[in-house]
Amino acid sequence: MSNRTRIYKKQFWLNQEELIALKTKAEKANMNESELVRKMLLDYQIKEKPDEKFYEVMKYMRAISNNINQIAKKANSLNFIDEMFYKEEAIKWNDFIDKVKEEFLLNVRERKDNE
Repeated sequence: MSNRTRIYKKQFWLNQEELIALKTKAEKANMNESELVRKMLLDYQIKEKPDEKFYEVMKYMRAISNNINQIAKKANSLNFIDEMFYKEEAIKWNDFIDKVKEEFLLNVRERKDNE
């Protein structure tokens, strides 16, 4: 017995413009065409895969966040600095990271609508 969850095959026709749009959007979202269509059918908001700059920024911010956590632990062990303060700062930093992700991952159309 198959473990396949998708048992229905659909075949449909596209014109050249639609085919190019499908291929382009799938590539930008870093998905195959089938995955893109399924997610679009379920009202997922498809976003482009960010460029390398995004991943470099995220790596840098995560490193800083880890440093903050290490400082907080060390400061607490030396009974020198308020660990809760640094933990709160680490939480704020991680929230900032999430906001940067949202900014980088916004669709171009959404950015234009918000301007």
